Amino acid sequence: MDGQASTFLLIKIVAFMVGYDAMDTHETFLKLAIEEANKSVRDGQAPFGAVVTKNNKIVAATHNSVVRTCDPTAHAEINVLRKAGKVLNTHNFSGCILYSSCEPCPMCFSAIHWAQMDAIYYAASIEDAKLAGFRELEISNLTMKELGGATLEIYGPMLQEFGRVPFELFVANPDKCLY
Repeated sequence: MDGQASTFLLIKIVAFMVGYDAMDTHETFLKLAIEEANKSVRDGQAPFGAVVTKNNKIVAATHNSVVRTCDPTAHAEINVLRKAGKVLNTHNFSGCILYSSCEPCPMCFSAIHWAQMDAIYYAASIEDAKLAGFRELEISNLTMKELGGATLEIYGPMLQEFGRVPFELFVANPDKCLY
């Protein structure tokens, strides 16, 4: 993402965070999740970012912090659910949508399911994460949905070429930490 696009996205993030209505499409929120993944790489973390919205407003946005926190469950999706729960003061995310820079892993998908979210939109695939060196369990969200009888909708991969950028940045980092 070039500097101008990144600046435009940052302006949108600030506008969303102060409660402005989000008039853009699901792609805008997905790009925000991807930008969170890029921030994660710049922070020395793994290339994953996530956003929770409700009624087309951002509730929470964050990224992975596994290495910094020494917590193997601190995936972007788990972190954003924790933040959103505090903001919404509930564990029930009915009416919410999760946007992720990558297809959620089985742990994260389970948490999203238990949170009763309406939908998941994701950019990169589990295969993209595996190609970057992550030890992914090759169980797709669609398979998890079928096995668990989940009712949430799943959309992805979308904007996959943008979703791969955080992985490219991560792979190029000589100090990266895989897990």
